[in-house]
Amino acid sequence: MKNSFYSFQELKKLGLKSFGKGVFISRKASIYSPENIEIGDNVRVDDFCILSGRIKIGSFVHISAYTAMYGKFGIEMDDYSGLSPRCTVFSASDDFSGEFLIGPMINQKYTNVIGGSVFINKFVQVGAGCVILPNLTINEGVAIGAMSLVNKSLKEWCIYTGIPAKFIKIRSKKILELIALAGDDNG
Repeated sequence: MKNSFYSFQELKKLGLKSFGKGVFISRKASIYSPENIEIGDNVRVDDFCILSGRIKIGSFVHISAYTAMYGKFGIEMDDYSGLSPRCTVFSASDDFSGEFLIGPMINQKYTNVIGGSVFINKFVQVGAGCVILPNLTINEGVAIGAMSLVNKSLKEWCIYTGIPAKFIKIRSKKILELIALAGDDNG
């Protein structure tokens, strides 16, 4: 497993804006514009992930395999949050109205890329295969069921699922007690 991830020296050579201790990034991950990517402590980015654009990842975060984060307008993930396999987080989107051309190979004067920052707060867990659209906040403690579409901001400490994601029930805050108990184990 150790050889599957970049060493500390190799991480330094990637050109990340910053990264903390205990960072494990798969050698099979693709990182674009590393100078715009900040990573906290104790973060793991698994195989076949794409990190592109302006991204800030807190501490104790897991980005599972095949996840893509497109941070043209910024993506921020706070501590103790995670993205399960095959999630896609967009901070930008093309204009599909037919009034503009679409795609990265088109001159920008003929396109209309729209969007806004995505904020994923502390203790958020996003289930496998979810899509998160631009310009929204997933507030503290939210859990999102697999294969959900998040197209609006979500209220704290709730569980959501569906297309689009809908409120299911309140989420337990016991994890806050566990963090307090773990104390030194997580430091």
